[in-house]
Amino acid sequence: MRNHLFCRIVFLGVWLSLVAAAADVSGKWKAEFTTRDGTQRVNTFSFKVEDGNLTGTVAGSQDETPIKNGKIAGDEISFTAERPFGTFTYNGKLSGNEIKFKVTINDQSIEITAKRISS
Repeated sequence: MRNHLFCRIVFLGVWLSLVAAAADVSGKWKAEFTTRDGTQRVNTFSFKVEDGNLTGTVAGSQDETPIKNGKIAGDEISFTAERPFGTFTYNGKLSGNEIKFKVTINDQSIEITAKRISS
């Protein structure tokens, strides 16, 4: 009985730590970056996390599109978005108030950093 209770407490602690990390990404984030052709861009991300699922939007200068296939586990975040130039795949790692993303479209990728602008 005592061993069973200990296992439940450990499981609950691990689960709560994962939920807390996942909840930390909710809010607005902004990434300012330069594309390979030298164009300055700004993307704004609005994230909402619920039960490990990530929803929200990605906004650029010409569009705002919903996040699809959003996942978050610990400090890892991933999703896709149908942007004007095709399907973009975002894979990122959360560190404090920054998310470092590798963004892929077709066979090309770029690294960008999004910074939290609101919770």
